Amino acid sequence: MGDRLSVHTALSIRRSVAFRSRENVMSSESGSLFIVATPIGNLDDISKRAIDVLASVDRILAEDTRHSARLLSRYGISSGVNAFHEHNERKLAPAIIRHIQSGENVALISDAGTPLINDPGFHLLKLAHERGIRVVPIPGPSAVTAALSVCGLATDRFFFEGFLPSRAQQRRARLETLAKSTHTIVLLESPHRVLAVFEDLIGVFGGDRRATIAKELTKLFETVRTDSLETLYAWLAENTERQKGEFVIVVSGARERPAGQVDEEQRALLALLLEETPLKTAVRLAARISGANRNSLYEAALRLRKARDPAAIHGRKRTP
Repeated sequence: MGDRLSVHTALSIRRSVAFRSRENVMSSESGSLFIVATPIGNLDDISKRAIDVLASVDRILAEDTRHSARLLSRYGISSGVNAFHEHNERKLAPAIIRHIQSGENVALISDAGTPLINDPGFHLLKLAHERGIRVVPIPGPSAVTAALSVCGLATDRFFFEGFLPSRAQQRRARLETLAKSTHTIVLLESPHRVLAVFEDLIGVFGGDRRATIAKELTKLFETVRTDSLETLYAWLAENTERQKGEFVIVVSGARERPAGQVDEEQRALLALLLEETPLKTAVRLAARISGANRNSLYEAALRLRKARDPAAIHGRKRTP
């Protein structure tokens, strides 16, 4: 019994040491790159694991060192901090990789939330993977998942769009490509453009589409509202104070059509083709152009032909 206990204890110690090694990855031969999520507002949201990693690494890459200083000071973290942002990422990435290869452990943080979710770091991460460097995620806060968790819309499938184009024409063109998606859509937006974005959303998606405004999440003036796009726009427009802060906008997807159903656009296309071509040719061309089911288009074409001329089904002419 004693021998078995000793073996069990030894195995437990070995597993514990291995676990700590995997957690900290403080190897003398080669370092690791840690992708560390930090709070999006409330500083208490940081995990113990994130604090331990940030306190242990050789250097921290921060989007804005002044912004991150408050968090690091709060938890007594004294690791060296270097500025790493979209303007210097490509230039600094190769040198950072060399530091890691020489044995340094490096943590990447953003101003708020999970790095690389609409934040700098892609080029560094890509280079790390190419060089075989171990990349370790330290998960935690994210404005995207926080907004999705409270929006009250379908979250089984969602599409993260991030910031839309700043120019109105390009923005509306992008929204046109998203309008028929049945996935819930997640947008990020700044206060000075939020009204214009809602105007375009209403213009392209329609005012009745359900959506959620989630702004200043985990902060003092946190606000979450779910309603139609039209109602949310009116709520924002009536008070300029409501237009302040960092916005996550979650928009419900388009309703899925039952399998085989022909929509208004496809029906209009059929009607045009039927004016110029025989029924079967119209159906074949409409299927090729729209990608709709040919059988469904054929049935819709029969209904259209019958509505115009009950005697013209299957190409039969009305007798004079």
